[in-house]
Amino acid sequence: MSDGFIRWYRESAATLMFDEQVSLFSESGIQLLHPVKRAAMVLDVDGNDVPFGREELSRLLGLRISSINVNWWLSADVNIVDEYSYEPLGCEIQTFWLHGLDSGETQTLETALLAAAAEFPVPTRALIVDRHGKSDPEDWDSVALYEGRAAPKFPDYVIAPDTIVSKLLQVSPELTREDMGSGLVRLTLPKAV
Repeated sequence: MSDGFIRWYRESAATLMFDEQVSLFSESGIQLLHPVKRAAMVLDVDGNDVPFGREELSRLLGLRISSINVNWWLSADVNIVDEYSYEPLGCEIQTFWLHGLDSGETQTLETALLAAAAEFPVPTRALIVDRHGKSDPEDWDSVALYEGRAAPKFPDYVIAPDTIVSKLLQVSPELTREDMGSGLVRLTLPKAV
């Protein structure tokens, strides 16, 4: 069991959407630059903030050489850790850790990510929202990246295109399907009566 998370799989890491993400997140009140220190913060191996310039961070993410943990800021004291990683298939994965966020802060992040998934020209392969960490983020790689069909413990919801949705529905036909537009579908567990 993990902490709560949101895991965003983008179809291709070949097109860096970092500047677009910074802009869209900013519209939702999520800032890349620390409000006081006025720098982007990357976490080192000990979990300490290391200041980076925005352009330097964009260049580093564009190299796609290893995982990078970046802090996004809701305020000077409230951050969201975002782990950028890349798969051999060329897929970009961002895992946002929800530890320490209240429900309103989590909702702000979800809203920003839903907007990004719908608006960005690089397609979203899957968006996994597991607020309470029922599953582990890596458990979703099989379904989102490969031909896996078995979903781990189902999270709050999954947003994905039909190719992935159909795989999940074959294993769990009881899931509720809702068209989100932009070629994306939301799957949720049926509401208890």
